[in-house]
Amino acid sequence: MSSPFIYGMSVEGENFTDRELETQRLKLNFEHGVNSILISPRRMGKTSLVKKVAGMTDSADIKVVYMDIYKCRTEYDFYEKFASSIIQATATKMEKMMETAKEFLVSVTPTITYSPEPTSGFSLSLGINPKANTPEEVLELPERIARKHGIRIVVCIDEFQQIGEMPNSLTIQKTIRSVWQHHRHACYCLFGSKQHLMSELFYSRKMPFYQFGDMFFLKKIPAEKWVPFIVGRFATAHKQISDDLALRICNMVDNYSAYVQQLAWNVLVSSGDVVTSESVDDGLRATLDQVVPLFIEQTAKLSTYQLNLIRAICSGYHDDFGKSEVTSRFNLGTRSNLAKLKKALVEHEIIEITETGCYISDPLFRLWFSREMM
Repeated sequence: MSSPFIYGMSVEGENFTDRELETQRLKLNFEHGVNSILISPRRMGKTSLVKKVAGMTDSADIKVVYMDIYKCRTEYDFYEKFASSIIQATATKMEKMMETAKEFLVSVTPTITYSPEPTSGFSLSLGINPKANTPEEVLELPERIARKHGIRIVVCIDEFQQIGEMPNSLTIQKTIRSVWQHHRHACYCLFGSKQHLMSELFYSRKMPFYQFGDMFFLKKIPAEKWVPFIVGRFATAHKQISDDLALRICNMVDNYSAYVQQLAWNVLVSSGDVVTSESVDDGLRATLDQVVPLFIEQTAKLSTYQLNLIRAICSGYHDDFGKSEVTSRFNLGTRSNLAKLKKALVEHEIIEITETGCYISDPLFRLWFSREMM
């Protein structure tokens, strides 16, 4: 029997809830060749959404390619991952992979490596390098394969913000955009876990990827969707939870998708046949215990001023930090220092800045910090 709640990985099937509108919109984009960009805070279910739509769309006429480029640190790391992922997804047999690589790429030495783990399969390496392969040659690969076979290829790239952190990033972005914008048989779905970096890549008029495609900003799934999901999943485990306690789970973690599932699981483990308020408190303590090492690491290298700004935000101040009531309570340094403090905490993904002020990005971090660091 599968777990009623899944966290720490993409979810699918009955563990996936809501996102009906986003699912339909993204599916239409895949089917009609519209580029898509997904931006949201961490733990909102971007990867789960993309994989769900990929499963609904992948067919003889539309081939969906998924790749995660988190480990790519240089331009040619990306090109190697890009090309090998596309060839593996579009060629069904190993022999065909080798043929496809040699047909569409110049001077490559494709090799297949088998994993010692029986469930891990194999990986394809092409040996793409700047001496033998141009960026344009690699970036044209999905369009050329799709055109030859009379299909559409949808290339889904997770952790796309890595492109923005590579050496000579702006040049790389310009090159990619200059090639992809002419594709008619291939389209792209780009998303990543670092909201501020993704926003810099796609929202700025000065950046090459500005207006590259249909922009999705994934919002939180509302509680009215979560509550029946939580109640129903508890029922599959032969346990009973009231709507009020299910709502409390949602409120505790501010409806963040992964945290709702994580907290709900810990509550389920902590409860008897009927969930009580004490069970929910026990589940929250267990959840915080699981993330404390990460939060300690996040705060270990912060300056006193940065920690004090977090304290101010956790205390209910979200703007105008230069007011006397704030400066008298929290030591934030000079007014000119505030912009640097905010920028640093955004880059650390600890705070986010909205039209109404500065807020803690992670609801569990806010709970932990308020209890342990105030």
